[in-house]
Parts: sequence; structure tokens; C-alpha cells
Amino acid sequence: NLAKKRLTPQQVVKLNTLENSITRGDIKDQQLHVYHQLARFWFDSARVFEPYAWYQAEAARLENSEKSLTFAAQLFLENMQLDEVTERRKWKALQAKDLFERSLKINPANDSAKVGLGAAYLFGGISETPREGILRIREVAEKDSTNVYAQMMLAKGSLMSGQYDKAIDRFLTVCRLEPGNLDAVLLLAEVYERTGDRKKAVNWYQQSLSLVKQPEGVLAGRW
Repeated sequence: NLAKKRLTPQQVVKLNTLENSITRGDIKDQQLHVYHQLARFWFDSARVFEPYAWYQAEAARLENSEKSLTFAAQLFLENMQLDEVTERRKWKALQAKDLFERSLKINPANDSAKVGLGAAYLFGGISETPREGILRIREVAEKDSTNVYAQMMLAKGSLMSGQYDKAIDRFLTVCRLEPGNLDAVLLLAEVYERTGDRKKAVNWYQQSLSLVKQPEGVLAGRW
């Protein structure tokens, strides 16, 4: 409802038409088509993340493929980490959790989905302690120490909990495995800055300059 208040009268008419067509679309393919249309509406026309991601998630649940479920889950997970509103962040984490769990039912060996599920627990505030999330991610990292995604999530978890030495070790591992990872380079510089190592902080900030590119979109960021 809050998102709808931001729409123009013409957009409201278009949205109502699409929403009403969901109930008439009894056939799965028809419903999928409408969900994708609604997702595109919120992405292209209205530029509001939450309903966009919600309709992507509904389409993924209906389609029930590993690829679509993981894609929708990642949308929520990436945006959630930028969201400072606690209740909204929890809602996004719960959406990501449900989608990753559905994906893992289809393919229990999907390590990216395992890490994503752990990250939803770790950063979403949906469990009493971050331990449940950390254990899920660590299981993947211990099986494959070169898994950049797992190392990155563990590094962010260490940073969040103030374990700066562990965070530095993890971020250095990511930078070694993937030298062009701008996120890891910037966060490593930030950790060094927090720990008072100005020389290393400046060095890593300087390295980040060569990696900075013009953003291609705002899919997972603030809209």
C-alpha cells in the first residue's frame, strides 16, 4: 500500500489491471506470465524493490526451478544487507530463507544456496544467535576453502561481530582468490582503518580505485 501511494494515476490503473488478471489466470503459465509482468512493472516503471522482488519470488515458487528460486533468494539477500529497517530486513531474510530452502530441496548439493541460507540467518536477525548461520556457511568453506562466496560471508560475519583479525584473514583470502573483488578490497581497507593501520588502509583504498566501474544497475541496492 505504501508503494502504491507513490504511483501516478496511470500506473495505478495498469497495476490494478495486472493484479486482477492473476485471479483469472488459473493456468500455471498464465499466472507466471502475470507475475513476471508485475515484477517488470515494479522494476521498470515504479522503481520499488520490495514488490518487484516479491513477484519474482512468487513466480519462482510457482515455477519451482532451482535457477529461479536461487535468483529470487539472492535478490532478497543482497538487498537485505543494505536495509537498515529491522522489521523489513527480517521480512526479506525470511523470504530468502524460504526460497533457498526450496532450492535446496531440488538440489541439496548447491553450495551457493547453502551459503545464502546461512547468510540469511547471519545478517537477517531471524535466529537468536548468528551461530546457526555461521555453521551453515562454515560447512561449505571447510569443504572447499576456495569458495569465494563462503569466505566472503564469513568475513562479513566477523566484521559484523567485531572480530577484526578473523575478518582480515578472510578478506585477504578472498582478495587472493579473486583479485578483482571490489567489495572485498573496500571492506579490507575499512577493517584496517578501524584497527588503526592507516598505511594498509590507504594501500587497499588505492587498489580499489582501479577496480571501480560505473554501476550497471541498482537491482539489489537502494532504489
